[in-house]
Amino acid sequence: MIEPSRSSSRDPLFELDAPTEESGSDFHLADYLDVLRRRWRLAAVIALLCLVGGLVHYFITPKMYQATTTIQIDRKSLSLGGSLETPWLENWWNMEFYPTQYKLLESRGLAERVVRNLRLYEDPVFNPGWARWEGPEEATPELDQARLGRLGERLQRGLQVSPIKNTQLVALSYRSSSPELTARVANGVADAFIDWGIETRSETVGKASSFLGKQIEELKQQIQDKEARLQAYSRRTDIVAIDPESNPTLQKLAALNQDYMEAVSRRIEKEARYNEVLQSPEESVADPLSGGLVSSLRKELLQAEQEYATKLNVYKPDMPRMVELKAKIEELRDHLGSVVDEMAQQARKTAKAEYQTALRREQSIKEELDKAKEETIELGSAAVEYNNLQMEIATSKQLLDELLRRQSETEVTARLQATRQSNVRVVDRALVPGGPYRPSLRKDLAMSLALGLFLGVGCVFLLEYLDRTLKTAEEAERLLGLPVLAVIPDIGERSGGYGSGYGYGYGYGFDADGSGRKKRGKSGKKGDEESSHEIELLPFVKPRHAVSEAYRSLRTALLLSTTDDLGLITVTSGRSGEGKTSTVANLAVVMAQLGRRVLLIDADLRKPRQHRLFSVSNRSGLVNCLTGTGSFDDTVRETEVPGLSVLPSGTTPPNPSELLASDRMQQLLADADRRYDLVLMDTPPLLAVTDASLLASMSDGTVVCLQAGRILKDEAVECCDRLRLAGIRILGTVLNRYRIGKRGEAKRYAYYYQAYGEGRQPGSADSAA
Repeated sequence: MIEPSRSSSRDPLFELDAPTEESGSDFHLADYLDVLRRRWRLAAVIALLCLVGGLVHYFITPKMYQATTTIQIDRKSLSLGGSLETPWLENWWNMEFYPTQYKLLESRGLAERVVRNLRLYEDPVFNPGWARWEGPEEATPELDQARLGRLGERLQRGLQVSPIKNTQLVALSYRSSSPELTARVANGVADAFIDWGIETRSETVGKASSFLGKQIEELKQQIQDKEARLQAYSRRTDIVAIDPESNPTLQKLAALNQDYMEAVSRRIEKEARYNEVLQSPEESVADPLSGGLVSSLRKELLQAEQEYATKLNVYKPDMPRMVELKAKIEELRDHLGSVVDEMAQQARKTAKAEYQTALRREQSIKEELDKAKEETIELGSAAVEYNNLQMEIATSKQLLDELLRRQSETEVTARLQATRQSNVRVVDRALVPGGPYRPSLRKDLAMSLALGLFLGVGCVFLLEYLDRTLKTAEEAERLLGLPVLAVIPDIGERSGGYGSGYGYGYGYGFDADGSGRKKRGKSGKKGDEESSHEIELLPFVKPRHAVSEAYRSLRTALLLSTTDDLGLITVTSGRSGEGKTSTVANLAVVMAQLGRRVLLIDADLRKPRQHRLFSVSNRSGLVNCLTGTGSFDDTVRETEVPGLSVLPSGTTPPNPSELLASDRMQQLLADADRRYDLVLMDTPPLLAVTDASLLASMSDGTVVCLQAGRILKDEAVECCDRLRLAGIRILGTVLNRYRIGKRGEAKRYAYYYQAYGEGRQPGSADSAA
């Protein structure tokens, strides 16, 4: 009798811990390229659809034409020395000049002028509704202006103003469905803008000329009136013009003014000097007045202090020489202080005396000045109005001379405007375009292709992100932390030499009718029988096949996986249909081809299939041994594979889990382990029922079958976690139904297996082993 769990003697080399994070693994550029390689057809279809969409867009989009006129806008003024032009033509440094010009080019007012100048309202292309304008509706100025405004807005929508960087050039482009209309409108906008500027300046010059003429006439009349008043006042008061050079009172007033300003300046200077002396340190004030005595005493004091400090390093302070020197220093310091105080007091007294003297002089001069002003006021009060009238007349005459000069310049500028000179000129006039501007076939195809590639690649990676199935051996090892013992290609895949010459198309153990039995061709010939073989027993039927070589790789991996003797191996899977039954059957075949005695136990008591694969009776089997209705020797069946025996499941029981967990099952396995070199057990899916966990706990190791592209990563992790939690030894995983057309690695395996199979000499199954 064996122990409930045989996993206690597991090999430490294969005790792999489950990975904590899947995201911690490296993801290389080759992985992205592999994703694109597997799903490139989807990206190609999306790109092709976008290209078709671009072609459709090109053919259904109305043809639009574009014509461009280039103009140059200068800042120069057209006046001759005057400043009668508007500021945006005068000021070179006006930063708003060019933005203003661009907005004027885009304005609705200019667009309406173009519509009127070119009579675009009569153009059926530009204004398809012209016929309705001549309808029974009564035309009014307001209605015509509203219509003109709408046409101007329509022209604005097709007009584009593009300043050329670092130049004074501006490109005026117009787009329309008519090539002739585009050139006509583009040139019309440039001409209208030039005419608009000329008319604006002419109107400004005309208004300025009228204003100047009116002002000149008014000013002449004012001068005449003031001269008549001056003559009448002179006769009435007997006052003549007073000359300041011959009037003593005015001369005295001028002299007193000059003296007063000098006295004020001197007083301010002395006051500042006095304040400076009060606020400055005493030593800085006393030094200039002492004639160098303060500096000499300070220097002598400094020398005595330095001498004292030097001798202090040799003599003690209480020695007679040091006491004498100390007394001398104190005497010099007292003398210096008394001299500084005396000189500072003297300087302050001197500055104060000078300040007071200047202040008294200022006050006395001010009194004399006030008296002179009173005399002057009394003398000149009668001549004030006379002088005012004279000044007004002189000022008016100066203004009249300036206005007459401006009027002359305005007349010259008006004659210059008649020549229609402008600061805007046309550099390149628009030509009728030879082809449409939009749509562009090249641009549409390029954009649609770029969009298609972007969407295609995005969909590919989105599907890859949403696809949570396990697809590659690298993913299985990284996710589960278990070695992948073998990668079994899909028998239905014809590329790469896997299915060449054979009709394998129904997968792992299921025929077209669902019976699970091998089908022969209608003719019953051997070639038809061979073409109907599926993957089950393929190593026995076709030992040179590439898939057979993959199973022999699985056999090698198991034999080298541990130093312990593997007598009892359980094969299970996470879900049904993952190739578990086919894997254990073919593994039994390749093990038997080594000359070993192998027993295959069909422990899947819910959906047994091994008896169908080996064409043996299922009337009695494992269930009969466990229930006591049959013996081990009577239920074991020999197969056509030498050295391979099969213990079928027998009658389907109502309680398979209880039977498999019974003591009789443990005794049966112990007996089989003694009789055979290797015992393989086919078990139910692990995630569906607990039978596989019970059987795995009684074996030396477990092999987990995973179907590539079908089982979810979470299911695979859960399956292995269940086995780990139960303390079951996991030998590794087998990746079934690997699609060779999807990954370059599988293609390399296929080329190797195919070359190996074709290079071998014909022989029996045993020689192939």
